[in-house]
Amino acid sequence: MDDTLRLLQETIRRFVEKEVVPHGHKWEEQGFVPREVLRAMGKLGFLGLRYAEEHGGGAMDARATALLAEELGRSTFSGFAITALVHTDMASPHLVNAGSPEQVRKYLPRIISGELITAVAVTEPDAGSDVKSIRTSARKDGGDYVLKGSKMFITNGALADIYFVAAKTDPAGGSKGISIFIVEKGMKGFTVGRRLEKMGWRSSDTAELVFDDCRVPAANLLGEEHRGFYAIMKNFQNERIAIAAMAMGEASKAIELTLEYVRTRKAFGATLWEKQAIRQRLSMLAAKVEAGRQLVLHAASLDAQGRDCVKEVSMAKAYCAELLNDVVYDCLQFHGGFGYIKESAIERMYRD
Repeated sequence: MDDTLRLLQETIRRFVEKEVVPHGHKWEEQGFVPREVLRAMGKLGFLGLRYAEEHGGGAMDARATALLAEELGRSTFSGFAITALVHTDMASPHLVNAGSPEQVRKYLPRIISGELITAVAVTEPDAGSDVKSIRTSARKDGGDYVLKGSKMFITNGALADIYFVAAKTDPAGGSKGISIFIVEKGMKGFTVGRRLEKMGWRSSDTAELVFDDCRVPAANLLGEEHRGFYAIMKNFQNERIAIAAMAMGEASKAIELTLEYVRTRKAFGATLWEKQAIRQRLSMLAAKVEAGRQLVLHAASLDAQGRDCVKEVSMAKAYCAELLNDVVYDCLQFHGGFGYIKESAIERMYRD
């Protein structure tokens, strides 16, 4: 890791410790992260790490994404982490990858600053994650497209200003009939439906979106008509790096919290740390997390070099997500009854 990346990591960690951790419980209760927090991240440059300097970005690469996601994961508030990462690495990349110069100039600087919050709207009640089976339609009508349908489980759904919405422009085209549109909050026919209560990620705003003959100017078509499926698939690589890195940040923090606990908790005449089986298990978990972290950074480095890394990125996301489940489950067990109490960070991390 070079000095620039190391400094970035240190800056993000300080921000998380000062501006996130003390307030995260309140955000969990209210069900969303305040906009001013994202604006503060924008001022520090965190929301445009990989975007061009001419728009206010940092002109960095996928390694910066990995470090950002890892440090946000270490906050122990996954709802906060995913709120930011959807904005930086799951929604706004659609604009950068496929947007016209006019669209990029219009939206990107304010996205990078945190003035505009973004969401990506693909998932639907019946289709789930099967992108080619979405039913939301978009028909051409004069100088507009008219969108009709609904989206479900949309992160940043209620608070976003800009939505990148997938819709069928050719109902019979399957994966070749999907297009993406830039939909602004307030457009006629677009409403935010239910805000959804979740078991975990509770500080992440998640909502249903409804498009009832929503008129969207033809100028808001993002990229080519009928090419939306391929744009969504392309960005999955970026999303997987972010999710895998976020998971390893959470896992490493869970181990740190557990080490602090077992070194002070006494049972059967000694601290838990003095029990060899516990030390051995935590050591093995720590080794696996470091291996997962290195796999993520390797995948990000390949991406930064412009090399084909579909295999490595997919492996990282699959491995790190499952590993996080194993780590947090064991860490909860080592906390005993305290791990089951709601005020415990481990209890929240286990639900998330």
